[in-house]
Amino acid sequence: MELSRTETAAALALIALALPEDLGEFGDRTSLATIPADKRATAIFVARRDGVVAGLPVAKLVCDAIDSRLLFEPKSTDGAGVAPGAVLAILSGSLRSILAAERTALNFLQRLSGIATITRQYVDTVAGLPVQILDTRKTTPGWRLLEKYAVRCGGGVNHRIGLYDAILIKDNHIAGIEGPNPVRRSVELARAFPGNEGLSVEVEVDSIEQLREVLEAKPEIVLLDNMTSEQLRECVQLRNQLAPDTRLEASGGITLATLRNIAETDVDRISVGALTHSAPAFDIGLDRELRS
Repeated sequence: MELSRTETAAALALIALALPEDLGEFGDRTSLATIPADKRATAIFVARRDGVVAGLPVAKLVCDAIDSRLLFEPKSTDGAGVAPGAVLAILSGSLRSILAAERTALNFLQRLSGIATITRQYVDTVAGLPVQILDTRKTTPGWRLLEKYAVRCGGGVNHRIGLYDAILIKDNHIAGIEGPNPVRRSVELARAFPGNEGLSVEVEVDSIEQLREVLEAKPEIVLLDNMTSEQLRECVQLRNQLAPDTRLEASGGITLATLRNIAETDVDRISVGALTHSAPAFDIGLDRELRS
């Protein structure tokens, strides 16, 4: 996979913040004191365990920002599965520059590959079933575009990017609506608002009764919040009867242990905040081979 223009811009903005916090105004004092200015080297980014790669284009942008003369050669691709010992990229050039880029490049690679890896685990768990695994807005501030990119690298699907690009009516919105049938009314209000033409409408419900009410308005998606598998099956049956074109999304406290059972209820989508808010860093090392 490749970064889009907006994802590249987001990466450059993060890099512009990350490098100064590491190098300050003086630079890498240790390398400047101990490494000759003309010393060159080759280093390899190596996977330490099984997983899925994400962030190689970002690592290259880090190296370019440190020293445009560094040569970054990818040996894998974003979205590829790798085993321990796999070489992800080779970096050649000034040893001082390599050492200055090392930590920041690894931070991006480890974070994004961690998200791609856990996403692939969720996707593989529901293999063979007609259900999508989606992320949420539970992302690291400033990292959203890159973290959602990593979800796609792992085989997942992106939910809305932010509050501006889709309509998701939740319980707090419904609580602010006066009058009868507030759930159904919320859909009508969302569709009638200027500028919302063409946008899909998703509504969160937490009971069968609310689902029955909202299906009268036939929203594109209904989010079923924190329901048991038995409740989800009942919701699917009701949807099939009243609004077969409406998609159902399960969400709330879903783990790898419960995922398959939820997917087997025939919901269309499962959104998982843990893909981004709880992904562990993927273990990647930078092994150096010094060359004159």
